[in-house]
Amino acid sequence: MKPNPAGSSPEACKAAGQREKNCPVCQAWGGVSGPGPESEPGPPSGAASGPGPGPGAASGPGPGPGAASGPGPGPGAASGPGPGPGAASGPAPGPGAVLGCGWGPVPAAASGLGPGPGAASLPGPGVGSGLRHGSGTCPKSNEPMTAPPPASQQKIQAIPMEAPRQKVLVTGGGGYLGFSLGSSLAKSGTSVILLDLRRPQWELSPGTEFIQADIRDEEALLHAFKGVDCVFHVASHGMSGAEKLQKQQIESINVGGTKLVIDVCVRQRVPRLIYTSTVNVAFGGKPIEEGDEDSVPYFPLEKHMDHYSRTKAIADQLTLMANGMPLPGGGTLRTCVLRPPGIYGPEEQRHLPRVASHIKKRLFMFRFGDRRTRMNWVHVHNLVQAHVLAAEALTAAKGYVASGQAYYINDGESVNLFEWMAPLFEKLGYSQPWIQVPTSWVYLTATVMEYLHLALRPICSIPPLLTRSEVHSVAVTHTFQIAKARAQLGYAPDKFNFADAVERYVQSTAAGRPRGSTARSLLRLLLGLLLLLSLLALVLCFLGGQRPKV
Repeated sequence: MKPNPAGSSPEACKAAGQREKNCPVCQAWGGVSGPGPESEPGPPSGAASGPGPGPGAASGPGPGPGAASGPGPGPGAASGPGPGPGAASGPAPGPGAVLGCGWGPVPAAASGLGPGPGAASLPGPGVGSGLRHGSGTCPKSNEPMTAPPPASQQKIQAIPMEAPRQKVLVTGGGGYLGFSLGSSLAKSGTSVILLDLRRPQWELSPGTEFIQADIRDEEALLHAFKGVDCVFHVASHGMSGAEKLQKQQIESINVGGTKLVIDVCVRQRVPRLIYTSTVNVAFGGKPIEEGDEDSVPYFPLEKHMDHYSRTKAIADQLTLMANGMPLPGGGTLRTCVLRPPGIYGPEEQRHLPRVASHIKKRLFMFRFGDRRTRMNWVHVHNLVQAHVLAAEALTAAKGYVASGQAYYINDGESVNLFEWMAPLFEKLGYSQPWIQVPTSWVYLTATVMEYLHLALRPICSIPPLLTRSEVHSVAVTHTFQIAKARAQLGYAPDKFNFADAVERYVQSTAAGRPRGSTARSLLRLLLGLLLLLSLLALVLCFLGGQRPKV
């Protein structure tokens, strides 16, 4: 498969020579309801669309960013009956404008009407409101369209009306990021549904509902998505550790689950979908320095060494291809993708505890890779901020600026992993890694541990210390710019210190030096190294025995 440009569309997929027979993305897209890569309807007859998508945008079916939506409420703003066949619709309203009944944008001050029920949008500055659909102020379909009288001649009194609460759903809401995002939105007055197989370990905020369900359960999603204004698709599987080797589970959740989420969004008329992707859709072991959304293509699917990155890349493209899909009864599905690196923050449950466990077992006495190697991280609060801004940027009030777009999200800093992790070693009471090991050795060891884990899985579970893709993540520079997110979303990451997250972790777990003497720890380390060397010797003997005799 040839790599698509970031923010690819079905046209880009075909232009790259990818067809349904051999393209995993096109094959997956075939299971999504609505028009596919072979059928790309344009705007309705006679409709004049606004500015097209910017660089890296996915030009899916239906109106693009800035185009006026058809009948029915659009994302973030409610409109009356749309223009009939042959009627030209004006450009989408900018901030502060109200959609009229086929007349194009009307200044909010001149409309004489307060926000209607269809005007709900995520809390935040610059979010506009629209006329109430079916309020009786719009002319009937058989009446001639005439310009509204000047504001001075209008006798309609301004009626203050309170906009209904926004309702959003977060898949993977039981996890660290999903729960943090849902809690933040609930505190701002949004009605939040958290959907996950596992219950969150934290107490739910007021205004938050938890639904225990699988994102592969169609009936559960159809029920949960009713009346939802925006879906944040955060759920995924296989990010790190032994999970990375569960291929069937990863495929069914990351690809199958995403297909179903898109399909149910369309069927339940959800106008906005934000997908939490990963930088690994572009990174596959080749150096990337200050990459951006337009210059760095997707890493070829067949060359990904782990199934998580491969399936996330497919889901990333599926989400962008879904942008512009028409919704039943009118309206358009607007989608965008956020691509974060590793996440950290208080009470983070995946990366920090796993590394801390290895440190306390004296398994991280060595380091590898060049000291100049750099990578990005993102604090959970910054990533939550990016999700909220992305949802706002999919509304008419923001000109649908994020429609069909992909954004790299991080703290705006690049670090060396071992230097960045120094506070963790210090707080746990251990010296930093001082043994420098060739990366090739570590990679070979990771390969052996992966195969050993798979071979012994029916008998017992031996989680690998590192996987091959994790070795590349540590040893190969991969950094990304956030200029596009700053410019289009207004993303402004706050400054955070990893040492603060470590301090919270140490306090919550009462972590310290494990009991037992240093001699005992060293003995365990030596036994472990001997076991690894024995495994390597067996592998080398096996490979040597496979060579053909001359």
